Amino acid sequence: MLVEKRNSEVHLRPRFSIDLSEPHDDVLARFKASIKDENCRFNGKISGSHIFLSIPKKDDHLWSPQLNLELLDQGEGQTKLKGLFGPKPQLWTFFMFIHFVIGTSFLGFLVMLYSRYSLKGSLFFPTVMLVVLPFVWIVLYFIGKLGKDTGRKQMEDLHDFMLEVIEA
Repeated sequence: MLVEKRNSEVHLRPRFSIDLSEPHDDVLARFKASIKDENCRFNGKISGSHIFLSIPKKDDHLWSPQLNLELLDQGEGQTKLKGLFGPKPQLWTFFMFIHFVIGTSFLGFLVMLYSRYSLKGSLFFPTVMLVVLPFVWIVLYFIGKLGKDTGRKQMEDLHDFMLEVIEA
């Protein structure tokens, strides 16, 4: 019986871990065989103890998830499998860039507000921006959540495939 430990559903990049009572090499060999099988429904790459599973191009869309797995040898024939769902690296990088721009802009408008306050200038524009930017940040979070929900079925398919392989 597998016991899966999950983080809360609040995260945009859900994580989980599973303790397996079999050697690291056996689990890795099953993933290699499953990925190389011509009937495999997913694309996969293996690098050392890391396994990357993604959606095939024909079913791929902007919000398609990918599943990154890491196998950790716990000794005595025990293995810990750690998993992380996330968007494609390009989308994740874009979202992080937007977060950086919003955060930097917030600090810039904070400095502008202080400067204008010190010089007895108009505070209207920097104040408006300091109110608007947190709302933009919240909207960005919900866009990410919407994207995650759009890819939920594919996330479940990747998760089911992973369970099929480790239970084989």
